[in-house]
Amino acid sequence: MISEPTPPAVLPSTAVHLEAAVAAAQAASRAPSLSAAVVRDGEVVWRGVRGSTVRSGEKARPTAETQYRIGSITKSLTAALVLQLADEGALDLGDPVGAYVPEGPFADATVRGLLSHGAGLPAEPAGPWWERSPGSTYEELVAAHTGASPVLAPGERYHYSNLSYGILGRLVEVLRAAPWREVVAERLLVPLGMSRTTYAPTAPHADGFSVEALTGLLVAEPHQDTGAMAPAGQLWSTPSDLCRWLAELARPTVLSPQAVTAMATPQSADPDEKGAGAYGLGLRLTVAGERVLAGHGGSMPGFLAGAYVDRDSGVGAVVLANTAYGLDVGALPRTLIETVLAHEPEIAAEWTPVTELPDGVRELVGTWHWGHQPFVAAWDGSALAFTSDTGREFRFAQSGPDTWTGLSGYQLGETLRVVRRTDGTISHLDLGTFCYTRIPYDPSVPIPGGA
Repeated sequence: MISEPTPPAVLPSTAVHLEAAVAAAQAASRAPSLSAAVVRDGEVVWRGVRGSTVRSGEKARPTAETQYRIGSITKSLTAALVLQLADEGALDLGDPVGAYVPEGPFADATVRGLLSHGAGLPAEPAGPWWERSPGSTYEELVAAHTGASPVLAPGERYHYSNLSYGILGRLVEVLRAAPWREVVAERLLVPLGMSRTTYAPTAPHADGFSVEALTGLLVAEPHQDTGAMAPAGQLWSTPSDLCRWLAELARPTVLSPQAVTAMATPQSADPDEKGAGAYGLGLRLTVAGERVLAGHGGSMPGFLAGAYVDRDSGVGAVVLANTAYGLDVGALPRTLIETVLAHEPEIAAEWTPVTELPDGVRELVGTWHWGHQPFVAAWDGSALAFTSDTGREFRFAQSGPDTWTGLSGYQLGETLRVVRRTDGTISHLDLGTFCYTRIPYDPSVPIPGGA
Protein backbone atom coordinates (compact mmCIF):
# COMPACT_ATOMS: atom_id res chain seq x y z
CA MET A 1 0.00 0.00 0.00
CA ILE A 2 1.32 3.45 -0.92
CA SER A 3 -0.24 6.49 0.74
CA GLU A 4 0.41 9.99 -0.58
CA PRO A 5 -1.22 12.35 1.93
CA THR A 6 -1.53 16.06 1.30
CA PRO A 7 -1.55 18.26 4.44
CA PRO A 8 -3.64 18.56 6.45
CA ALA A 9 -3.58 14.77 6.46
CA VAL A 10 -5.69 12.41 8.50
CA LEU A 11 -4.12 11.01 11.65
CA PRO A 12 -1.79 8.02 11.16
CA SER A 13 -4.21 5.88 13.17
CA THR A 14 -7.02 6.84 10.76
CA ALA A 15 -4.84 6.19 7.73
CA VAL A 16 -4.27 2.59 8.85
CA HIS A 17 -8.01 1.92 8.78
CA LEU A 18 -8.40 3.61 5.37
CA GLU A 19 -5.54 1.56 3.93
CA ALA A 20 -7.02 -1.63 5.34
CA ALA A 21 -10.40 -0.90 3.73
CA VAL A 22 -8.86 -0.22 0.31
CA ALA A 23 -6.59 -3.27 0.54
CA ALA A 24 -9.50 -5.56 1.45
CA ALA A 25 -11.66 -4.20 -1.38
CA GLN A 26 -8.91 -4.56 -3.99
CA ALA A 27 -8.15 -8.12 -2.95
CA ALA A 28 -11.79 -9.21 -2.76
CA SER A 29 -12.71 -7.65 -6.10
CA ARG A 30 -9.47 -8.73 -7.82
CA ALA A 31 -9.08 -5.25 -9.29
CA PRO A 32 -5.79 -4.91 -11.20
CA SER A 33 -5.37 -1.52 -9.54
CA LEU A 34 -7.38 0.66 -7.21
CA SER A 35 -6.77 4.34 -6.52
CA ALA A 36 -8.62 6.21 -3.78
CA ALA A 37 -8.68 9.56 -2.03
CA VAL A 38 -10.52 11.29 0.80
CA VAL A 39 -11.45 14.98 0.81
CA ARG A 40 -12.33 17.05 3.88
CA ASP A 41 -13.26 20.73 3.82
CA GLY A 42 -11.98 21.07 0.26
CA GLU A 43 -8.59 19.46 0.88
CA VAL A 44 -7.35 16.01 -0.08
CA VAL A 45 -6.39 14.54 3.29
CA TRP A 46 -5.51 11.00 2.26
CA ARG A 47 -4.58 9.04 -0.87
CA GLY A 48 -4.03 5.35 -1.25
CA VAL A 49 -3.35 2.94 -4.08
CA ARG A 50 -3.24 -0.80 -4.46
CA GLY A 51 -2.16 -3.07 -7.31
CA SER A 52 -0.59 -1.95 -10.56
CA THR A 53 -1.69 -0.56 -13.90
CA VAL A 54 -0.49 -1.99 -17.19
CA ARG A 55 0.48 0.57 -19.78
CA SER A 56 2.66 -0.01 -22.82
CA GLY A 57 3.44 -3.48 -21.53
CA GLU A 58 4.99 -2.27 -18.27
CA LYS A 59 3.62 -2.75 -14.78
CA ALA A 60 3.56 0.28 -12.51
CA ARG A 61 1.85 1.56 -9.40
CA PRO A 62 -0.74 4.25 -10.10
CA THR A 63 0.26 7.71 -8.89
CA ALA A 64 -1.80 10.74 -7.96
CA GLU A 65 -1.68 11.74 -11.66
CA THR A 66 -2.89 8.41 -13.09
CA GLN A 67 -6.21 8.76 -14.89
CA TYR A 68 -9.04 6.25 -14.87
CA ARG A 69 -12.24 6.33 -16.84
CA ILE A 70 -15.04 7.61 -14.58
CA GLY A 71 -18.08 6.51 -16.60
CA SER A 72 -21.38 7.86 -15.32
CA ILE A 73 -19.81 10.26 -12.84
CA THR A 74 -19.70 12.30 -16.06
CA LYS A 75 -23.49 12.64 -15.75
CA SER A 76 -23.16 14.75 -12.61
CA LEU A 77 -21.09 17.32 -14.54
CA THR A 78 -23.53 17.30 -17.45
CA ALA A 79 -26.37 17.91 -15.00
CA ALA A 80 -24.44 20.82 -13.47
CA LEU A 81 -24.15 22.41 -16.93
CA VAL A 82 -27.93 22.18 -17.32
CA LEU A 83 -28.49 23.71 -13.86
CA GLN A 84 -26.20 26.59 -14.80
CA LEU A 85 -28.39 27.26 -17.83
CA ALA A 86 -31.47 27.16 -15.61
CA ASP A 87 -29.86 29.65 -13.20
CA GLU A 88 -29.27 31.99 -16.12
CA GLY A 89 -32.89 31.74 -17.26
CA ALA A 90 -31.90 30.07 -20.52
CA LEU A 91 -34.24 27.14 -19.83
CA ASP A 92 -36.93 25.93 -17.46
CA LEU A 93 -36.53 22.46 -15.98
CA GLY A 94 -40.26 21.87 -16.39
CA ASP A 95 -40.18 22.49 -20.14
CA PRO A 96 -40.14 19.66 -22.68
CA VAL A 97 -36.67 19.16 -24.07
CA GLY A 98 -38.16 19.59 -27.53
CA ALA A 99 -38.62 23.28 -26.79
CA TYR A 100 -34.84 23.58 -27.11
CA VAL A 101 -33.87 20.54 -29.21
CA PRO A 102 -36.89 19.98 -31.45
CA GLU A 103 -35.14 17.57 -33.81
CA GLY A 104 -34.26 15.07 -31.08
CA PRO A 105 -36.04 11.93 -29.89
CA PHE A 106 -38.53 11.94 -27.01
CA ALA A 107 -39.15 15.67 -27.42
CA ASP A 108 -42.05 15.58 -24.94
CA ALA A 109 -39.83 14.51 -22.04
CA THR A 110 -39.19 17.33 -19.59
CA VAL A 111 -35.68 18.50 -18.81
CA ARG A 112 -36.28 17.62 -15.16
CA GLY A 113 -37.47 14.14 -16.14
CA LEU A 114 -34.31 13.51 -18.15
CA LEU A 115 -32.07 14.75 -15.34
CA SER A 116 -33.79 12.59 -12.71
CA HIS A 117 -34.24 9.40 -14.78
CA GLY A 118 -37.96 9.88 -14.37
CA ALA A 119 -38.96 10.42 -18.00
CA GLY A 120 -39.39 6.72 -18.77
CA LEU A 121 -36.80 6.66 -21.57
CA PRO A 122 -34.99 3.45 -22.56
CA ALA A 123 -31.91 2.67 -20.50
CA GLU A 124 -29.64 2.43 -23.54
CA PRO A 125 -29.62 4.05 -26.98
CA ALA A 126 -30.75 1.99 -29.95
CA GLY A 127 -28.00 0.36 -32.01
CA PRO A 128 -24.81 -1.49 -31.05
CA TRP A 129 -23.52 -1.58 -27.46
CA TRP A 130 -22.62 2.10 -27.19
CA GLU A 131 -19.91 1.79 -24.52
CA ARG A 132 -17.86 -0.58 -26.68
CA SER A 133 -18.58 0.90 -30.13
CA PRO A 134 -17.24 3.95 -31.99
CA GLY A 135 -19.53 6.82 -31.07
CA SER A 136 -22.19 8.07 -33.44
CA THR A 137 -23.11 11.67 -34.21
CA TYR A 138 -26.18 13.18 -32.63
CA GLU A 139 -27.92 13.09 -36.01
CA GLU A 140 -27.29 9.34 -36.18
CA LEU A 141 -28.60 8.98 -32.63
CA VAL A 142 -31.78 10.78 -33.64
CA ALA A 143 -32.23 8.62 -36.74
CA ALA A 144 -31.79 5.44 -34.68
CA HIS A 145 -34.75 6.44 -32.51
CA THR A 146 -37.24 7.35 -35.19
CA GLY A 147 -40.63 6.21 -33.93
CA ALA A 148 -39.22 5.05 -30.59
CA SER A 149 -41.46 5.06 -27.53
CA PRO A 150 -40.73 5.41 -23.80
CA VAL A 151 -40.54 2.15 -21.89
CA LEU A 152 -42.45 3.63 -18.95
CA ALA A 153 -44.96 6.43 -18.54
CA PRO A 154 -43.32 9.75 -17.58
CA GLY A 155 -43.06 10.05 -13.81
CA GLU A 156 -44.21 6.47 -13.21
CA ARG A 157 -40.99 5.55 -11.43
CA TYR A 158 -37.22 5.87 -11.52
CA HIS A 159 -35.69 4.16 -14.56
CA TYR A 160 -31.99 4.81 -15.15
CA SER A 161 -31.38 6.04 -18.68
CA ASN A 162 -28.01 6.65 -20.33
CA LEU A 163 -29.89 7.88 -23.39
CA SER A 164 -31.40 10.73 -21.37
CA TYR A 165 -27.94 12.19 -20.81
CA GLY A 166 -27.00 11.95 -24.47
CA ILE A 167 -30.02 14.18 -25.14
CA LEU A 168 -29.12 16.53 -22.28
CA GLY A 169 -25.62 16.89 -23.68
CA ARG A 170 -27.12 18.00 -26.97
CA LEU A 171 -29.31 20.48 -25.08
CA VAL A 172 -26.15 22.00 -23.58
CA GLU A 173 -24.52 22.19 -27.00
CA VAL A 174 -27.51 23.97 -28.57
CA LEU A 175 -27.90 26.56 -25.83
CA ARG A 176 -24.15 27.18 -25.46
CA ALA A 177 -23.48 27.03 -29.22
CA ALA A 178 -20.39 24.89 -28.59
CA PRO A 179 -19.48 21.18 -28.34
CA TRP A 180 -20.23 19.56 -24.98
CA ARG A 181 -16.57 18.69 -24.42
CA GLU A 182 -15.64 22.38 -24.71
CA VAL A 183 -18.49 23.56 -22.50
CA VAL A 184 -17.71 21.15 -19.66
CA ALA A 185 -14.07 22.23 -19.73
CA GLU A 186 -14.81 25.96 -19.86
CA ARG A 187 -17.65 26.00 -17.34
CA LEU A 188 -16.49 23.41 -14.80
CA LEU A 189 -13.11 21.75 -15.27
CA VAL A 190 -10.99 24.87 -15.72
CA PRO A 191 -12.70 26.98 -13.01
CA LEU A 192 -12.43 24.11 -10.51
CA GLY A 193 -8.79 23.37 -11.36
CA MET A 194 -9.60 19.85 -12.59
CA SER A 195 -6.63 19.80 -14.96
CA ARG A 196 -6.38 15.99 -14.99
CA THR A 197 -9.99 15.49 -16.07
CA THR A 198 -10.12 15.12 -19.85
CA TYR A 199 -12.30 13.89 -22.68
CA ALA A 200 -9.74 11.33 -23.88
CA PRO A 201 -7.05 9.59 -21.81
CA THR A 202 -3.88 11.57 -21.21
CA ALA A 203 -0.78 9.81 -19.92
CA PRO A 204 -0.30 8.53 -17.34
CA HIS A 205 -3.53 6.57 -17.44
CA ALA A 206 -4.68 3.08 -16.52
CA ASP A 207 -5.71 0.55 -19.13
CA GLY A 208 -9.11 -1.05 -18.74
CA PHE A 209 -9.40 -4.76 -18.03
CA SER A 210 -11.86 -7.51 -17.37
CA VAL A 211 -10.72 -10.36 -15.14
CA GLU A 212 -11.43 -13.93 -16.22
CA ALA A 213 -13.62 -15.31 -13.45
CA LEU A 214 -12.03 -18.77 -13.29
CA THR A 215 -8.38 -18.00 -14.03
CA GLY A 216 -7.65 -14.47 -12.84
CA LEU A 217 -6.13 -13.58 -16.23
CA LEU A 218 -6.60 -10.05 -17.53
CA VAL A 219 -8.48 -9.34 -20.75
CA ALA A 220 -8.02 -5.89 -22.30
CA GLU A 221 -11.16 -3.80 -22.79
CA PRO A 222 -11.60 -1.17 -25.54
CA HIS A 223 -11.35 2.60 -25.02
CA GLN A 224 -13.92 4.15 -27.36
CA ASP A 225 -14.85 7.75 -28.09
CA THR A 226 -18.59 7.57 -27.35
CA GLY A 227 -19.56 10.49 -29.57
CA ALA A 228 -23.09 11.74 -28.95
CA MET A 229 -23.28 9.65 -25.78
CA ALA A 230 -20.17 11.26 -24.27
CA PRO A 231 -22.19 13.38 -21.78
CA ALA A 232 -23.35 10.11 -20.21
CA GLY A 233 -19.95 8.53 -19.52
CA GLN A 234 -16.93 9.70 -21.51
CA LEU A 235 -14.60 11.49 -19.08
CA TRP A 236 -11.28 10.37 -17.58
CA SER A 237 -10.09 11.69 -14.24
CA THR A 238 -8.06 11.13 -11.06
CA PRO A 239 -9.12 10.79 -7.42
CA SER A 240 -7.65 14.20 -6.59
CA ASP A 241 -9.56 15.93 -9.40
CA LEU A 242 -12.81 14.26 -8.39
CA CYS A 243 -12.18 15.40 -4.82
CA ARG A 244 -12.34 18.93 -6.20
CA TRP A 245 -15.73 18.09 -7.70
CA LEU A 246 -16.97 16.65 -4.40
CA ALA A 247 -15.75 19.76 -2.60
CA GLU A 248 -17.80 21.84 -5.03
CA LEU A 249 -20.89 19.77 -4.29
CA ALA A 250 -20.36 20.31 -0.55
CA ARG A 251 -19.39 24.00 -0.60
CA PRO A 252 -20.23 25.43 -4.05
CA THR A 253 -18.12 28.22 -5.54
CA VAL A 254 -18.61 27.87 -9.30
CA LEU A 255 -22.17 26.55 -9.10
CA SER A 256 -24.85 28.42 -7.19
CA PRO A 257 -25.88 26.98 -3.81
CA GLN A 258 -29.43 26.76 -5.20
CA ALA A 259 -28.26 24.66 -8.14
CA VAL A 260 -26.39 22.19 -5.92
CA THR A 261 -29.34 21.96 -3.53
CA ALA A 262 -31.58 21.16 -6.49
CA MET A 263 -29.15 18.51 -7.71
CA ALA A 264 -29.09 16.90 -4.25
CA THR A 265 -32.86 16.99 -3.71
CA PRO A 266 -34.54 13.59 -4.28
CA GLN A 267 -36.61 13.54 -7.45
CA SER A 268 -37.19 9.84 -8.16
CA ALA A 269 -36.47 6.53 -6.50
CA ASP A 270 -36.60 2.81 -7.08
CA PRO A 271 -39.15 1.20 -4.74
CA ASP A 272 -37.07 -1.97 -4.76
CA GLU A 273 -34.43 -0.08 -2.75
CA LYS A 274 -36.93 0.35 0.10
CA GLY A 275 -35.97 3.96 0.76
CA ALA A 276 -32.23 3.34 0.98
CA GLY A 277 -31.48 5.67 -1.91
CA ALA A 278 -32.88 8.09 -4.45
CA TYR A 279 -31.83 10.18 -7.44
CA GLY A 280 -31.78 13.95 -7.65
CA LEU A 281 -30.81 15.98 -10.70
CA GLY A 282 -27.66 14.22 -11.85
CA LEU A 283 -26.73 12.98 -8.38
CA ARG A 284 -27.27 9.64 -6.71
CA LEU A 285 -28.34 9.99 -3.07
CA THR A 286 -27.72 7.17 -0.63
CA VAL A 287 -28.56 6.86 3.05
CA ALA A 288 -25.61 6.19 5.39
CA GLY A 289 -26.93 6.00 8.93
CA GLU A 290 -28.09 9.51 9.81
CA ARG A 291 -26.24 10.94 6.81
CA VAL A 292 -27.13 11.24 3.15
CA LEU A 293 -24.24 10.91 0.70
CA ALA A 294 -24.46 12.64 -2.67
CA GLY A 295 -22.44 11.66 -5.72
CA HIS A 296 -22.40 9.08 -8.47
CA GLY A 297 -21.01 5.75 -9.50
CA GLY A 298 -19.67 4.88 -12.91
CA SER A 299 -18.66 2.02 -15.14
CA MET A 300 -17.23 1.73 -18.63
CA PRO A 301 -15.53 -1.28 -20.24
CA GLY A 302 -12.63 -2.13 -17.92
CA PHE A 303 -13.34 0.58 -15.34
CA LEU A 304 -15.38 1.17 -12.20
CA ALA A 305 -15.65 4.45 -10.29
CA GLY A 306 -17.42 5.94 -7.29
CA ALA A 307 -17.38 9.46 -5.81
CA TYR A 308 -19.59 10.49 -2.88
CA VAL A 309 -19.63 13.29 -0.31
CA ASP A 310 -21.43 14.02 2.94
CA ARG A 311 -22.42 17.60 2.20
CA ASP A 312 -22.99 18.44 5.87
CA SER A 313 -19.48 17.56 7.05
CA GLY A 314 -17.65 18.16 3.78
CA VAL A 315 -16.06 14.69 3.95
CA GLY A 316 -16.05 12.73 0.70
CA ALA A 317 -14.27 9.82 -0.93
CA VAL A 318 -13.34 8.74 -4.46
CA VAL A 319 -12.54 5.21 -5.61
CA LEU A 320 -11.30 4.39 -9.13
CA ALA A 321 -10.37 0.94 -10.46
CA ASN A 322 -9.47 -0.57 -13.82
CA THR A 323 -11.72 -3.60 -13.61
CA ALA A 324 -15.03 -4.44 -15.26
CA TYR A 325 -16.88 -5.90 -12.29
CA GLY A 326 -16.71 -7.01 -8.67
CA LEU A 327 -16.01 -3.75 -6.80
CA ASP A 328 -18.90 -2.06 -4.96
CA VAL A 329 -18.21 1.57 -5.85
CA GLY A 330 -20.98 2.76 -3.56
CA ALA A 331 -19.98 0.80 -0.47
CA LEU A 332 -16.23 1.53 -0.46
CA PRO A 333 -16.53 5.36 -0.61
CA ARG A 334 -19.12 5.12 2.17
CA THR A 335 -16.71 3.04 4.27
CA LEU A 336 -13.91 5.57 3.77
CA ILE A 337 -16.20 8.49 4.70
CA GLU A 338 -17.55 6.75 7.79
CA THR A 339 -14.02 5.77 8.85
CA VAL A 340 -12.84 9.37 8.82
CA LEU A 341 -15.92 10.65 10.63
CA ALA A 342 -15.71 7.88 13.25
CA HIS A 343 -12.02 8.35 14.02
CA GLU A 344 -11.89 12.12 13.55
CA PRO A 345 -15.36 13.42 14.49
CA GLU A 346 -16.59 16.88 13.61
CA ILE A 347 -16.00 19.55 16.22
CA ALA A 348 -19.11 21.65 16.78
CA ALA A 349 -18.81 25.35 16.08
CA GLU A 350 -18.44 27.47 19.19
CA TRP A 351 -21.67 29.04 20.38
CA THR A 352 -21.68 32.81 20.73
CA PRO A 353 -24.41 34.96 22.27
CA VAL A 354 -26.91 36.88 20.16
CA THR A 355 -26.03 40.58 20.24
CA GLU A 356 -29.23 42.01 18.78
CA LEU A 357 -32.67 40.87 17.62
CA PRO A 358 -34.28 41.86 14.31
CA ASP A 359 -37.40 43.99 14.55
CA GLY A 360 -40.50 41.99 15.34
CA VAL A 361 -38.75 38.96 16.84
CA ARG A 362 -39.18 39.79 20.53
CA GLU A 363 -42.98 39.75 20.42
CA LEU A 364 -43.06 36.40 18.55
CA VAL A 365 -40.93 34.28 20.85
CA GLY A 366 -42.70 32.13 23.42
CA THR A 367 -45.44 29.51 23.32
CA TRP A 368 -48.07 29.29 20.56
CA HIS A 369 -50.79 26.70 20.18
CA TRP A 370 -52.01 24.88 17.09
CA GLY A 371 -55.27 23.70 18.52
CA HIS A 372 -54.13 22.21 21.81
CA GLN A 373 -50.60 21.33 20.65
CA PRO A 374 -47.98 23.74 21.99
CA PHE A 375 -45.11 25.07 19.88
CA VAL A 376 -42.27 27.13 21.34
CA ALA A 377 -40.99 29.90 19.09
CA ALA A 378 -37.35 30.84 19.63
CA TRP A 379 -34.74 32.86 17.75
CA ASP A 380 -31.76 30.66 16.80
CA GLY A 381 -29.54 33.48 15.64
CA SER A 382 -30.59 33.41 12.01
CA ALA A 383 -34.22 32.25 11.88
CA LEU A 384 -37.36 31.88 13.94
CA ALA A 385 -37.77 28.23 14.94
CA PHE A 386 -41.10 26.72 16.04
CA THR A 387 -40.59 23.44 17.92
CA SER A 388 -43.35 21.16 19.18
CA ASP A 389 -43.28 18.91 22.24
CA THR A 390 -42.75 15.97 19.84
CA GLY A 391 -39.63 17.57 18.34
CA ARG A 392 -41.27 18.71 15.12
CA GLU A 393 -39.65 21.95 13.98
CA PHE A 394 -40.45 24.67 11.46
CA ARG A 395 -37.95 27.45 10.69
CA PHE A 396 -38.83 30.81 9.17
CA ALA A 397 -36.90 33.75 7.71
CA GLN A 398 -38.30 37.26 7.92
CA SER A 399 -39.60 38.43 4.55
CA GLY A 400 -41.51 41.58 5.55
CA PRO A 401 -42.67 43.63 8.56
CA ASP A 402 -45.26 41.00 9.51
CA THR A 403 -44.47 38.08 7.21
CA TRP A 404 -42.07 35.15 7.46
CA THR A 405 -41.20 32.48 4.88
CA GLY A 406 -40.78 28.79 5.71
CA LEU A 407 -37.27 27.41 5.25
CA SER A 408 -37.72 23.66 5.59
CA GLY A 409 -39.98 20.64 5.79
CA TYR A 410 -43.75 20.89 5.63
CA GLN A 411 -43.66 24.69 5.76
CA LEU A 412 -40.99 25.19 3.08
CA GLY A 413 -41.94 28.25 1.03
CA GLU A 414 -45.13 28.82 3.02
CA THR A 415 -45.94 32.23 4.50
CA LEU A 416 -46.42 32.87 8.20
CA ARG A 417 -48.45 36.04 8.59
CA VAL A 418 -48.70 38.01 11.84
CA VAL A 419 -52.34 39.11 12.27
CA ARG A 420 -52.79 42.18 14.46
CA ARG A 421 -55.69 43.74 16.28
CA THR A 422 -56.71 47.34 15.66
CA ASP A 423 -54.51 48.45 18.56
CA GLY A 424 -51.45 46.83 16.94
CA THR A 425 -51.11 43.89 19.33
CA ILE A 426 -50.86 40.38 17.90
CA SER A 427 -54.14 38.48 17.63
CA HIS A 428 -52.74 35.25 16.15
CA LEU A 429 -50.42 33.81 13.53
CA ASP A 430 -51.83 32.64 10.19
CA LEU A 431 -49.73 29.83 8.75
CA GLY A 432 -51.23 28.53 5.53
CA THR A 433 -54.77 29.25 6.94
CA PHE A 434 -53.98 27.47 10.24
CA CYS A 435 -54.34 29.68 13.30
CA TYR A 436 -51.64 29.67 15.98
CA THR A 437 -52.79 31.34 19.19
CA ARG A 438 -51.26 32.15 22.57
CA ILE A 439 -53.87 30.04 24.37
CA PRO A 440 -55.50 26.91 22.89
CA TYR A 441 -58.35 27.85 20.56
CA ASP A 442 -58.39 31.47 21.72
CA PRO A 443 -62.10 32.43 21.65
CA SER A 444 -61.23 35.93 20.45
CA VAL A 445 -59.71 34.53 17.26
CA PRO A 446 -62.03 33.62 14.33
CA ILE A 447 -61.17 29.91 14.12
CA PRO A 448 -63.31 27.93 11.62
CA GLY A 449 -65.63 25.48 13.36
CA GLY A 450 -65.33 27.26 16.69
CA ALA A 451 -63.32 26.20 19.72
